[in-house]
Amino acid sequence: HTSGKGRHKGAVGALECKTDKGVAFRVGTGLSDADRAKPPPVGSKITVKYQNLTDGGAPRFPAFLALAIDK
Repeated sequence: HTSGKGRHKGAVGALECKTDKGVAFRVGTGLSDADRAKPPPVGSKITVKYQNLTDGGAPRFPAFLALAIDK
């Protein structure tokens, strides 16, 4: 988790994530105020949507959808 700034000060600003292939990226879009107050635990799997992958394999414009409970 990264600390929020501005309106999100004191809450989570973004989630630091890795793809299944180990490529690191951050997700800040799509998190509700409730998600920011009580974010998914470190090490949990989440579902994100994105436009495509960068040349390095990171999701481009990732947005948080939900905690992936079944994975």
